[in-house]
Amino acid sequence: MPAVGPENATMVVTEFFLLGFGDLKELNALLFLVFGIVYLLTVSANLLLVVLVCTQQGLQTPMYFFLANLSCLEVCYTSNIVPRMLVDLLREHRMISMLGCITQLYFFGALGSTECYLLAVMSYDRYLAICRPLHYSTLLHGTLCVELAIGSWLCGFSVAAAFQAAMLSSLNFCGGNEVDHFFCDLKPLQKLSCSDPHLVNLVCMSLTSLVTLVPFGLTLVSYWKILAVVLCIPSIIGRQKAFSTCSSHLVVVTLFYGTLILVYAVPLAGQYPVLNKTFSLFYTVITPMCNPLIYSLKNRDVKEALKKFSIWFCNFSFT
Repeated sequence: MPAVGPENATMVVTEFFLLGFGDLKELNALLFLVFGIVYLLTVSANLLLVVLVCTQQGLQTPMYFFLANLSCLEVCYTSNIVPRMLVDLLREHRMISMLGCITQLYFFGALGSTECYLLAVMSYDRYLAICRPLHYSTLLHGTLCVELAIGSWLCGFSVAAAFQAAMLSSLNFCGGNEVDHFFCDLKPLQKLSCSDPHLVNLVCMSLTSLVTLVPFGLTLVSYWKILAVVLCIPSIIGRQKAFSTCSSHLVVVTLFYGTLILVYAVPLAGQYPVLNKTFSLFYTVITPMCNPLIYSLKNRDVKEALKKFSIWFCNFSFT
């Protein structure tokens, strides 16, 4: 809604226009098809993993309990962004209200923060499994698993709420409303702000460090201790077996933090919107789809559970 002041004309922003992949209009139909298929695969694969963990006795362990939480999170994470992105690919009017943009940004931050904490908890689980195998079931009992999972979700959403409050108190929009991204992300919103950029960056860096550096540090410590124990195993077969128990989680951690670093820590990505969008596609679209595949392809327990579930489902369908 325009608001003309006595000295100069400014525009009070009440909604944003998401540019998305506006420079690739001729490919919108193809992008819709590709991203639509990826989204369906992501939701299906993650929900299937949750069902397997809940129904198959062999998967009812702490590791798979946390994995089921991660799969639920990935469904929510990608559903916060991809459905709207798909709709925007098919229309010219890609406006989003201020409230809608803030809501999307909040859940994006909350779910991303939760994933940081959840990955740290999962690394602690792998540390106990490899470094304290005899005390594993005693130290990581059912009640503690539930508490750690709930704590991860609560910390993620609480920190995101604090981040949102700080951001809203420090960002003022009074100029253009074209967001050069396919969702409401912080960096492109900062470019539209007429607030003091130094204050905004200080607030964002402080809260981002709390969200990422603390759980990332805990993850690194866990894997440092795991590496020290694995290297002390005399036989090569023993080392390979020990490493295989945490290799899937290590790949997931590398993918997640690797893409975050590319988007938020590398200055080049912020200067070039095309790079920012490309890297963002990895952690909003590609990574959520890959996570259940990474845990399933090399995991005999998951394969066996999937086989049993398939047999049960076929018998149930034809009776």
